[in-house]
Amino acid sequence: MVGRIIETAEDVAEGAAWLAGAEPRFAEALVLTGPLPLRRRPDGFATLLSAIVSQQVSTAAATAIWGRVEALGAHHAPAALAAASDEALRGCGLSRQKIAYARAIAESGIDFEALRAMPDAELVAELTRIKGVGVWTAEIYAMFSLGRADVFAPGDLALRDAAHRLFELDARPSEKALREMALDWSPWRAVAARLLWSYYRVVNRREGVR
Repeated sequence: MVGRIIETAEDVAEGAAWLAGAEPRFAEALVLTGPLPLRRRPDGFATLLSAIVSQQVSTAAATAIWGRVEALGAHHAPAALAAASDEALRGCGLSRQKIAYARAIAESGIDFEALRAMPDAELVAELTRIKGVGVWTAEIYAMFSLGRADVFAPGDLALRDAAHRLFELDARPSEKALREMALDWSPWRAVAARLLWSYYRVVNRREGVR
């Protein structure tokens, strides 16, 4: 079963209202952040490739690198990526490892349309079978490209930092600890992620996710 899909800003607002009613600290954070962004993107090869580009780099760096990949024309289909040389991709700012991961996605033969009907856990398992696609990347894809309302990405450093600050924890929570915390935010965990990213932006004065 796929569950609720976030399609519109109204869906995000509904989730935010539920979270504010369930957790007073979320209500306080919403006063600072204002309305939360929809953050929906098309699904497919380009968006999954973009998530790989964003791994373990700042949002500013990821945006710059992705702009160069787009300018190269290597982003829109597996064949386009396959046609780009390693030298050209390195010129975009991709490391040797990320080039290998990008080529693994292009060669995976993944059925992006079939992903739309997969339950969350099955979807993450299907994506993470591809070399270089970890749980964080799969969860980000599920949230932003497929609109899954109850997916969270506790491995994200910005989310962990935001939770540390908002909930006044002694230290930044581990991925496991934050995943457990987020159980209380179901069925709107993807909106909780949007709220925490927005809170991160307010308190740190920079974006935590691209």
